[in-house]
Amino acid sequence: MATQDVIRIGSYLAVLTIMATWELIAPRRALTASKLCRWGGNLTIVVLNTAIARVFFMGGVVAVAVLAQERGWGLLNLVEGPAWLEAGAAIVLLDFIIYWQHQVFHFVPLLWRFHMMHHSDLDLDVTSGVRFHPVEIVISVGVKALAVLVLGVAPLAVVVFEIILNATALFNHSNVRMPLWLDRVLRSVIVTPDMHRIHHSAAVCETNSNYGFNVPWWDRLFGTYCAEPALGQLGMRIGLEHLGPPVCLNLFMMLRFPFVSSLGRYVGRM
Repeated sequence: MATQDVIRIGSYLAVLTIMATWELIAPRRALTASKLCRWGGNLTIVVLNTAIARVFFMGGVVAVAVLAQERGWGLLNLVEGPAWLEAGAAIVLLDFIIYWQHQVFHFVPLLWRFHMMHHSDLDLDVTSGVRFHPVEIVISVGVKALAVLVLGVAPLAVVVFEIILNATALFNHSNVRMPLWLDRVLRSVIVTPDMHRIHHSAAVCETNSNYGFNVPWWDRLFGTYCAEPALGQLGMRIGLEHLGPPVCLNLFMMLRFPFVSSLGRYVGRM
């Protein structure tokens, strides 16, 4: 196993453990579904997604970054500057692209079919951050690979970005309670659980807000920021109400979900 894989897996497991422990000690909301069922499905799908990404993208996005660096391809390879500055710019640009990719997955009906599985979770906790359909994962990896190629992102910057993206996804999907003043402070630099939870609201206007994973700046800049849900953090309903009675999905149900579920009213205009 490559060093980068050890670092990524190690950091992922560390954040998962920390957030899961925090959820047990200080949960934000009462859970409504079986945790065993949800965790079983969510953690199984992430194992499958990891294996599929390996098959479709041998070496992953880092391999694309190495190729771009060797050939001198990409915008950042055309300019001279400190490595730390180029890496920082690359991470911010990749996050910007992921923000818009997230919006596209909401507003293109075919893509929403697959992303909808992520929003079908009955509760929101740390495992919701890895609940994505394999088709969405393949498309997402492809988008990141293309972005890395066009931008000329350094391999190390790609590894750092992936670690940050995975860590923040686990963090901001977590069902954790923190002082309101701390949430307000953190929202200036990072997407907090209370901020991202609104994106999983059953209310359509709230679902179509707070698309950011890492930083809150894009939502504020492009008018997709929602500070608080209409019913409050504790009164807000989570999930997709148009699907009918809530059901905890197992792996098989998750895989077939996009092909048997109604789109509902969540597909809108950008």
